Amino acid sequence: MDFLELAKKRYSVRKFKDQKIEKETLDKILEAGRVAPTGCNYQPQRIMVIDDPAALEKVKECTPYTFGAPVILMICYDISTCWKSATNGTIGGIDDACIAATQMMLEAEDLGLGSTWVGGFNAAKLRELFDIPDYLVPHALLPIGHPADDAQPSHLHEKRYPVEHFVFYNSFDGLEEGKPHIAKAFGSGLQKESDIK
Repeated sequence: MDFLELAKKRYSVRKFKDQKIEKETLDKILEAGRVAPTGCNYQPQRIMVIDDPAALEKVKECTPYTFGAPVILMICYDISTCWKSATNGTIGGIDDACIAATQMMLEAEDLGLGSTWVGGFNAAKLRELFDIPDYLVPHALLPIGHPADDAQPSHLHEKRYPVEHFVFYNSFDGLEEGKPHIAKAFGSGLQKESDIK
């Protein structure tokens, strides 16, 4: 599939079938996370595959946003090994975790599966229940599975600003402060923050 077609087709799935993901398929998704570009190629992304029923129940104690997925990937980064900027203090692990998660979401879509990015979770509880070492930072949860037959994208999925809204050439001349975000611009009707993604 053409990359732009894939990127436009992918949406946040919030309802999954009760159907397991084959190991070969999951391995391809994880490979997409492995080959993700990282700062200085330090590769600090650390991914926990959560697929045991008891472990999935633990995740439900940390977030309401599991959507019945048979697999949840916990995307972390190793703060002790990631690239850090000597000039402005930027922590490269945040970017590295985001890139790895994005590539895995797109690979899942390409394989006919669905996913959603979950940033709303109780990190302290997650640390406690999964005995996460201090040097690992949980950054996102990624429920993955076969979309339910009645799964639908958010009504905002197709709502995109024109490219001129965020692309400028050689200067930011003409940029206006405080342009509304998409939910305000198009009328959100959202019930919770997670609906925006």
